[in-house]
Amino acid sequence: MTAEAKAAIPASPALTERQEARRRRILHASAQLASRGGFDAVQMREVAEAAGVALGTLYRYFPSKIHLLVATMQDQLQHLHSTLRKHPPSGDSAAERVAETLMRAFRALQREPHLADAMVRALTFADRSVSPEVDTVSRQTTAIILDAMGLDHPTPQQLSAVRVIEHTWHSALITWLSGRASIAQVKIDIETVCRLIDLTAPASD
Repeated sequence: MTAEAKAAIPASPALTERQEARRRRILHASAQLASRGGFDAVQMREVAEAAGVALGTLYRYFPSKIHLLVATMQDQLQHLHSTLRKHPPSGDSAAERVAETLMRAFRALQREPHLADAMVRALTFADRSVSPEVDTVSRQTTAIILDAMGLDHPTPQQLSAVRVIEHTWHSALITWLSGRASIAQVKIDIETVCRLIDLTAPASD
């Protein structure tokens, strides 16, 4: 992982082993409910029951359903990042590797369309109170892209390209979930925007 990728992921608040296990159960329950019924199926009382925690305890971890689903997306991205470290993309250029990485992420979400819809809706509905959690999702996505690029010191222009790529990926996910774009079109859009990486690469001496 590049230094920038490491810096992109904030340190998690220290939790005891028991607290971390409880948090894992909550996130698992949230993902399971969302996978079965989407955004509307994730009700805080049902999540608490499925996770085996008191409702008040759940709210101490996650103040709202939006906080919970955004945290669920962060958790899904962390799992993806771990998988990508074990099986990195194989493209010759940075643009090819990033496109492959984002399409692998997209296909993972495609396998769980209800969960994907719930997480994206939560990001869309998030207000300022959820800004830290939304920013963490963005930083996690940035870290995944920087790892695929394999650059120790991306330039400001390359980081700008990464932000545009993130926006495009998010937009493509929304249009696919709403039935306004096919997987083939998403792939074309992702590959097109990833070419920005090569265009912003520093000129060789």
